[in-house]
Amino acid sequence: MFPMVRARMVRAAAMALLAASLVAGLQACSGGADSDEARLVVYSSRAEHLIKPLFDAYTERSGVRIDFITGEEQPLIQRLLAEGESTTADLLITVDAGNLWNASSEGVLRPVSSAALESSIPAHLRDPQGRWFGLSVRARTLVYAPARTGPEELSTYEALAEPQWQGRLCLRTSRKVYNQSLVAMLIAEHGEARTEEIVRGWVDNLAVDVFPNDTQVIEAVAAGQCDVGIVNTYYFGRLKAQRPGIAAALFWPNQQSTGVHVNVSGAGVTRHSPRPEAAVAFLEWLAQPEAQAMFAGLNYEYPAATGVALDPLVADWGEFRQNLINVSQAGELQADAVRLMTRAGYR
Repeated sequence: MFPMVRARMVRAAAMALLAASLVAGLQACSGGADSDEARLVVYSSRAEHLIKPLFDAYTERSGVRIDFITGEEQPLIQRLLAEGESTTADLLITVDAGNLWNASSEGVLRPVSSAALESSIPAHLRDPQGRWFGLSVRARTLVYAPARTGPEELSTYEALAEPQWQGRLCLRTSRKVYNQSLVAMLIAEHGEARTEEIVRGWVDNLAVDVFPNDTQVIEAVAAGQCDVGIVNTYYFGRLKAQRPGIAAALFWPNQQSTGVHVNVSGAGVTRHSPRPEAAVAFLEWLAQPEAQAMFAGLNYEYPAATGVALDPLVADWGEFRQNLINVSQAGELQADAVRLMTRAGYR
């Protein structure tokens, strides 16, 4: 059996076992679902294979059937706006705090007051007004080629704008929200003028044209097209699971200053949810340790809640200090970030 196929089988078995443990551990506290609360509807921009195992586990635990629609985040938000009070959707699950902020600013999410959520999810990973909560963390960090550079040469996001990195940097396109959020957070830290200097330096230091996705950035680093890039950790996890010997490694930047830029996948209860109490109960369940381990582990991410076991591959990357600026800034400053990147020539 090929190593990649065997790894996938082992991973699938591990996730099935975790799902079974969730069910076994939680069925005892399930009293059955009221007929009016026996269904939830979720709109999700998170892929089906990353959410359905959780939905199935919750259905077994509670008797609540979860119907869902997957798609791109902006069409889903527009659908909620168009449906208004007639929507059947109870929750929106999406990726990136910028998208969650956009959903809340469009008015499609309702504030939720939940002691369980507030105690489980750190303050910087949730909306200050309670309209959405991060459920998994994706760190946007540095990937480098150990054969050509190393931790002794790496330090911060900002330092990648310095002349020593000329012709050595790879980046994903600025059109992706992940980079827009990173630049938005830099604006929150440094202001627009300094951030524009940084981004212009990145552009000047590019080894090749920008890539359409993070996977291609990692592959370019491994292939020798560049020495360092900026990527979300879960893309590295996916490649590492398929190609354990890939010639690339992760570095945690800004550990002596602001910390690693983090973002979230998260969820909120829709403003016109037909079943708001059941929706909040499901959201609270997603913040519990066992569900957190599955939510994050299915995609090589980090749990949003603290003290939750990590996927072994993720644990091997070591610990890091997060930037504690509230991730909602990624949305609030997104338009400024897009304009800044355009001015700096970052395509």
